Amino acid sequence: MIPPTGPFPREARIRRSAEFQTVAKTGGRYTSGAFVLLIGPAPLSTRARLGVTVSRKVGNAVVRNRVKRLIREWFRRDGQALVAERDVVVIARASAADISGAAAFAELSRIAQGAR
Repeated sequence: MIPPTGPFPREARIRRSAEFQTVAKTGGRYTSGAFVLLIGPAPLSTRARLGVTVSRKVGNAVVRNRVKRLIREWFRRDGQALVAERDVVVIARASAADISGAAAFAELSRIAQGAR
């Protein structure tokens, strides 16, 4: 379980390019207006892991970091339970820059529930 505050634990993150590519190749793709979720099997781990991709098309560094914080917070609160023991890569689209926190949580949860 990821703690509700503090840094995002290293073992809960997808960090290597090869890991991102594995999820993209083996996982399912689920889309919405502001986000794309790639959900694949976790390799021999007992916890869900998160990878986040936010390109410069989304906005400047301040906007990109805000979007990444929203995604990580969603994963802490709701995402772990919705994607239990699987790897998740969230790709933010340009429209994610204008979305509010509550709307982002609702959209990500809706997509993840559809992936079950």
